Amino acid sequence: MLPLRWSLLKPLRDGLRHSRRHLSQKNLLELTDRGFFQGIFPDTAAPKMKQLFTSGQQSIYAGFDPTADSLHVGNLLVIMGLIHCQRAGHRPIALVGGATGLIGDPSGRKTERNQLGESVIDTNLKAIEAQLRRVFENHENCLWDTSKHKSPLAPLTIVNNADWYADLQLIDFVANMGRHFRMGSMLSRSSVQSRLESEDGMSFTEFTYQIFQAYDWLHLLRRHNCCFQMGGSDQTGNLMTGHELISRVERKREVFGLTLPLVTTEEGDKFGKSAGNAVWLDGNKTSPFALYQFFLRMPDSEVEKLLKLFTFNRSAHTSPF
Repeated sequence: MLPLRWSLLKPLRDGLRHSRRHLSQKNLLELTDRGFFQGIFPDTAAPKMKQLFTSGQQSIYAGFDPTADSLHVGNLLVIMGLIHCQRAGHRPIALVGGATGLIGDPSGRKTERNQLGESVIDTNLKAIEAQLRRVFENHENCLWDTSKHKSPLAPLTIVNNADWYADLQLIDFVANMGRHFRMGSMLSRSSVQSRLESEDGMSFTEFTYQIFQAYDWLHLLRRHNCCFQMGGSDQTGNLMTGHELISRVERKREVFGLTLPLVTTEEGDKFGKSAGNAVWLDGNKTSPFALYQFFLRMPDSEVEKLLKLFTFNRSAHTSPF
């Protein structure tokens, strides 16, 4: 008898073949039923979020720091989330961190990142932006039939946070924005706590990362009316800091966070650049065959979950089977 994973390849092929016919509903929270969203923030906001999603086009963003010259399979899930937004009629925004990449996100790390030079960051930025555009273009060309839908997909917007930080003065930023952050809340984040308790501790540079990600969201809210941020579950603390900043600065505006599960090994370890086990989206770093083998080698117990995370099929009961 063939292994279970082989018997599940047919639903995967069928899901890809018929994904043109399965238009995602505007209410993205329906993806929670298939395990795509691990959590929402605030956790009582589901009714309001549903109302916004079904009332008109929303802007939703996710961030990608240029700490390497390629994204990896963990980032791919976040990209899938943005494409789901696009398929539902909403506007996806990808933020590439030309500024925050110089700081380094401490989330999920045991040690501080090596500092990258501006020339390396610039090279990585160009490569990541090209990857993002290619994935979205491939989806539109191969898995979306505009003739069968009432309107075309909203275009992907790519922004670089270095563009707005270049115009900010340090003293003005600290004086005007710093007063809205509370040390108690910032110190309570799990990404901070785990590092403070470690032997190496945490640098001030890393500690400020959540401030800059929070300000990114405020900037996108003001510039692009972006009320939603999406990220892996390890970004929960950064999402909460952004929510708190906006609640204090833009008191009449509501914003919401959506977290996705992390792609992990059988032992539960995160795949990624920091862990040294990244499965890259760049074919020169991880070949198409190796990428295929990565998914094929997943244990049978993970197959159904991965099909729900990495396909677009929206058939009855939100299951690809």
